[in-house]
Amino acid sequence: MSMTHEYGLLEAAELRSSADVPGTTRIQICGQMRLQTVSLLTVLEGQQGDESYQQFSKLADSSEHPDWSRSTHSCLRYRGRSWIPLAADLRTEILQEAHRSRFSVHPGRTKMYADMRRLFWWPGMKSDVSEFIRACEICQRVKAEHRRPGGLLQPLPIPQWKWEHIAMDFVSGLPRSPRGHDSIWVIVDRLTKSAHFIPVSTTHRVDRLSILYEREIVRLHGVPLSIVSDRGAQFTSLLWQSMQAQFGTRLELSTAFHPRTDGQSERLIQVLEDMLRMCVLEYGGSWEEYLHLCEFAYNNSYQASIGMAPFEALYGRPCRSPSCWAEPEDVVTVGPETVVDHTEKVRRSVEA
Repeated sequence: MSMTHEYGLLEAAELRSSADVPGTTRIQICGQMRLQTVSLLTVLEGQQGDESYQQFSKLADSSEHPDWSRSTHSCLRYRGRSWIPLAADLRTEILQEAHRSRFSVHPGRTKMYADMRRLFWWPGMKSDVSEFIRACEICQRVKAEHRRPGGLLQPLPIPQWKWEHIAMDFVSGLPRSPRGHDSIWVIVDRLTKSAHFIPVSTTHRVDRLSILYEREIVRLHGVPLSIVSDRGAQFTSLLWQSMQAQFGTRLELSTAFHPRTDGQSERLIQVLEDMLRMCVLEYGGSWEEYLHLCEFAYNNSYQASIGMAPFEALYGRPCRSPSCWAEPEDVVTVGPETVVDHTEKVRRSVEA
């Protein structure tokens, strides 16, 4: 457990260089410093300085209150989550890191709360998350209001394994980046919802896209069994079809009467566009500079359809990041059957 501050990290290292490690430079300190310990000390100091510390400490030391406990670092926990006191503005700092960090990229209320509640707890945390997002100017400028759909327009069979059945589409019409890219190739696994964002150009021929496909997808995940896409010129070309036929991959193209067959990739594209807009508004520069951060933030954020983050569904355990470090004792390995079971429950609830 830890929340790492992006800003002020070098300043903190510089202050410690003269007292803790004489004769070392700031760069050397950053290489030696354990980010988790710095933040953990801040949480422990905040807990000990809070008025409720003595009361909660007695509960943690008593066997009559199993909800309260201590971690290996003597940090007070409530139901396995670290208690964050009101002192020293720790709650505000955690909210800022979980929302505005380059590794989170302004998640929504549900995702942000689901990611935070795995590690942290304080009374009224859910309402604090809602108020914090409601006060975020960038979120109000970029995000559109979404309503719960009436049902699944074109349900597809739930895959049984990771990256065997994928969906793909293109985001076009973007400003040309310094590297000459003006589009993004979005490829998503239909089971784990994990995705890859590949910068491309509208002038790229199908043979070049095929090389990128082998380099970025086949190299990492193997050859899929099926690909769901729209009827774009890239996907209906003879070269692409013959290539997939050699791989033994079945192409499932959307039809005119079922245009939302590839709705999963379409919804992901909308999320990606919002994330890129927020990155440009927050940090400035070209959208391609933040594409890898958007990919990491998306894959590491909670997805309601699978009940976990895509990284956890893909690799079987949560991903550790500078925004949210998990203790080894908190890691629980999951398998693909867990994802399938949760996805089936969500589908039944929507259809009901």
